[in-house]
Amino acid sequence: MLEQGDTDSPDGDAAAETPSSDVQQGTLAERVRGRIGDTLTLDEVAAMSRRELAKQIGTCLDTVMSEDGGSIDLLSQRNVVTDVLNGLVQETQAAKAQQDGGEPQTAVAAAAGGPDQLEVADEEEGAPVNDGGRSKRNRLRKAKTDVQPFVMERIDVSVASSLEPDELERQIGEIVAEVLVERKVQLNRAEQKQLVRLLVNDMLGLGPLEPLLADESITDIMVNGPKQVYVERGGKLEVTDVEFRDNAHVMNIATRIVTRVGRRIDESSPLVDARLEDGSRVNIIAPPLAIDGTSISIRKFAKKKITLEVMTRQNNISEALAQVLKVASRCRLNVLISGGTGSGKTTLLNAMSRLIDHGERVVTIEDAAELQLQQPHVVRLETRPPSLEGLGEITMRDLVKNALRMRPDRIIMGEVRGAEAMDMLQAMNTGHDGSMCTLHANSPREALTRLENMVAMSGFKLPPKAVRTQIADAVHLIVQISRMRDGMRRINKVTEIIGMEGDVITTQDLFSFEFQGEANDGKLVGKFHSSGLRPNFTTRAEYFNLGDKLLEAMGCSGLERGR
Repeated sequence: MLEQGDTDSPDGDAAAETPSSDVQQGTLAERVRGRIGDTLTLDEVAAMSRRELAKQIGTCLDTVMSEDGGSIDLLSQRNVVTDVLNGLVQETQAAKAQQDGGEPQTAVAAAAGGPDQLEVADEEEGAPVNDGGRSKRNRLRKAKTDVQPFVMERIDVSVASSLEPDELERQIGEIVAEVLVERKVQLNRAEQKQLVRLLVNDMLGLGPLEPLLADESITDIMVNGPKQVYVERGGKLEVTDVEFRDNAHVMNIATRIVTRVGRRIDESSPLVDARLEDGSRVNIIAPPLAIDGTSISIRKFAKKKITLEVMTRQNNISEALAQVLKVASRCRLNVLISGGTGSGKTTLLNAMSRLIDHGERVVTIEDAAELQLQQPHVVRLETRPPSLEGLGEITMRDLVKNALRMRPDRIIMGEVRGAEAMDMLQAMNTGHDGSMCTLHANSPREALTRLENMVAMSGFKLPPKAVRTQIADAVHLIVQISRMRDGMRRINKVTEIIGMEGDVITTQDLFSFEFQGEANDGKLVGKFHSSGLRPNFTTRAEYFNLGDKLLEAMGCSGLERGR
């Protein structure tokens, strides 16, 4: 990122030098402070403007470095100047307070303040902060508002966009240091770094959302207009102090998100599903549909790979239940994962998909790609919204039909919402065993009802019994997962589809979660109970040499095993 009009780095040769350590900067600051003390009295310091004092300190620093025969980069020089400047200001204020009979001031203020002067308690010097950091954040917001226009005036945007983030942050830091001095805004070194990070996030990232995206304890981010941002930690929602400048700022960030994946957000297309570069799922709804301003919902991509073993350690499932799910995936059962919003359906689907053989060809179909399959032979398909002219839309149903022509061994569908259910059932019934999908439902029986209703949406005029027969033939297992009131996601039922009795689909529960009470820490206590029944797919499991493991996990008796 070059300053406008330059053809070289603003540091010249210094750009290639290695920045000095904090110890070296501290030593230089002490020597420069001593040199200033030899030439200026505190009264003379108090009479000087901040710009004049900074210039004097810079001259002394140049003298000290020339005597040593060494050099440091420009940003480190500015840090030394800032440290010495703040120290001198504090000393002059303390001396003045003692002369007036008052207490020395603890805040750093400019020697020549103005209406736009920002007073900052230097936290690096140990000044107390009693408001949980709120005043610091307010100072940074005020400083950002003050200096951002002046920083942007000095930036060649075309060059800035081509720089690596670290290099851009370094060069922005140098310009910010200059602007802070010119604007008489005082920030300590840590606050300067935070200010630079905020500016870079606004330029290249997602602005105020970047710290939340970097926090691995956060699973969901919900923006309700410019002044209200919630996050989910540990399954519980909490409000944050993150704010946007205004509605236009939120819309700008939303536009940046959807543009990266070739979509748009505006009044003609106010509903968008998208994804971030790391795979996080994003839903955006804009005015006029969102009355209080643009709403952004982000389901964060889990950097930590979740497996069935991890879920067992976290008590999301039991070891026996995990074993049954492993067998179900290995022996190519068609699995339907059911649950409410935010219950962990996609996470469980990812965990089960890790057991797919690496020699199989897998096709994934999603509205916004978020599945994290680890197999080498995966084809990922994603829907496409219509153009401005209303043309070119590619739906889930279109992709399912096309996937059948791609010679897949398995089809993994992110979520079944409508008419594509019919095509998915046909795929499961035509040799694509081991396919998986998710849908929203509160129980396995409700999942079957919803699936039947979605088949009706496809336009096929089939009698109810024919639809139910197709479902019973296609789907082998329903796994119900839910987020319980303690914030923990748990599988609360595993139901196997047996077949048909008259017009009714018959099922049997293999596992269920039995609530027993609540611990002192608020966590629910319970156990995953096996029904002890012999699964209907035992013969299939035996074909894959997994029959004994399945029956052992179910806790079946020796007689039942020998059937």
